[in-house]
Amino acid sequence: MLGDSISGPSEPPPAGQQPSNVPPGQPPPRQPAYGVLRRIWRWVVLPSAGLGAGVLVAAGIALGILGWGGLHTAIAFTETLGFCTSCHSMSDTVYPEYLTSVHYKNASGVRAICSDCHVPRPWGPMILRKIQASGEIYSEIRGTISTPEKFDAQRLRLARSVWASMKATDSRECRNCHSFDAMDPHKQRPEAVTGMAKAAHDGSTCIDCHKGIAHKLPDMTQGYKAMFNDLTAASANLRPKVGDTLYTLTTRSLFLDRAAAASDASGDGKLLPGSAVQVIARDGDWLQVRIDGWQQEGAERAIYAAMGQRILTAALGGAAVTKVERQAGATDKNTDQVWNRASLTAWIGHDALVADQGQLTAYGAEMFADSCSTCHAPPQANQYLANQWIGTLNAMKRFINLDDEQYRFLQKYLQLHASDMVPPHG
Repeated sequence: MLGDSISGPSEPPPAGQQPSNVPPGQPPPRQPAYGVLRRIWRWVVLPSAGLGAGVLVAAGIALGILGWGGLHTAIAFTETLGFCTSCHSMSDTVYPEYLTSVHYKNASGVRAICSDCHVPRPWGPMILRKIQASGEIYSEIRGTISTPEKFDAQRLRLARSVWASMKATDSRECRNCHSFDAMDPHKQRPEAVTGMAKAAHDGSTCIDCHKGIAHKLPDMTQGYKAMFNDLTAASANLRPKVGDTLYTLTTRSLFLDRAAAASDASGDGKLLPGSAVQVIARDGDWLQVRIDGWQQEGAERAIYAAMGQRILTAALGGAAVTKVERQAGATDKNTDQVWNRASLTAWIGHDALVADQGQLTAYGAEMFADSCSTCHAPPQANQYLANQWIGTLNAMKRFINLDDEQYRFLQKYLQLHASDMVPPHG
């Protein structure tokens, strides 16, 4: 009949039975790929002869629960204190430090373990952190920080990585236990009340001020000291040419006479760190340079980097004062003081000079961050005026671990990048 002629392909014969349209003795034709796929799909979606659909669904749910429970158990195990401190790089270094911290033992009896501070609670960030931790396992196998000595050598780098992560998430893990809303200022010390109020107003995050809570602080001087050593080594290989602009890394003695420069004399003045000079001539290890700046009338023993700014470039002796070339300048409208442009030609040693001002700026930024970030978030250099930085930095001097030479450089760096000195002069 017509209906039979347009019907779809008939079902394949039972296994072992020869198709009716195949001559006896001939092998049956291979089934089309779609036929095999259809049979596989029917096997997947249809209940078997022995098991009903309900049984299969229940079995799938049970397997899903077991799988999810197993995954949750495995994740929970990797967040236990015992697991986190099971490797030598932790048990011999940060774990003993943690045992003496307020996070391990305190008056309230609330204990924060490693995962409370270092593993996010939200599912997505938590999984990403677990993936990241796989790289740490590789480092553990390599023995990158397998001894206390190796760990201390990497402590600053590791700490900065953790601090940066916490700052990027607004100290998310800290806020699981601590929040501004839950704090009772009447139970805090007065300095804590002031600090917390300022942090809340400025939008600071916990890690800006609270470093070294659970672990020993790294040697914060490592960063800028290493940069200083690199700059010193580079200066030893520097071959200045006439016309080059160079920048002082440390305080340099000034000599008006080349012959006196070769002696042990103290010099005719001092060139402060971070100051710019232009090379005029070279004689062996000595450079004749021109120092440009500003002088205030009545205070000619100093050359400053800019008019009206107490950014000291050079301190001069009596003989050097007479050699300064001056040009008429202007009156500072803020103070009514008269300032003149000033230039001095003198000799200095060729060492401790930097050709790249960017490297010197990076060194200053590193020193500023390392010195000031232990107790609070460092302000931006352009948060103050150049002259304001003198008093501001002096008020904090007792809290920072800098010698006089480093302190001079830091003050110069901050002044040159102050709000009224942008772009920086030098």
